[in-house]
Amino acid sequence: MRTSGATKCNSETHVIPEILARLLAAEIETSGEGEYVTLSRGLCFAVARRSGSELALGSSGIMTERGLAYVVWKNGQPLLASKGALADASPEQVAEIRKFSEDVKAALAGG
Repeated sequence: MRTSGATKCNSETHVIPEILARLLAAEIETSGEGEYVTLSRGLCFAVARRSGSELALGSSGIMTERGLAYVVWKNGQPLLASKGALADASPEQVAEIRKFSEDVKAALAGG
């Protein structure tokens, strides 16, 4: 099983003000420096600018003691995969990550 994720963060200067306003309206704060944006609530995901104003949305994850972890499924069970570690993911964690992902997608789509 291969897991990976972008953990670099990007400054607000790479995200248009309209998108920032929608994210803030959804109570999602941006932070960081570099190529990607990380967001709040103890959760994170990456957004990279492609061409022009097109944005590529990465996977959502949750910050753990071992760093950023993504939900992976193995034998029908959710696990949190971080660098060098796998841990059981609770139904609450899976639901929280899914909800966060939906909120971010809606904010980026303008809805």
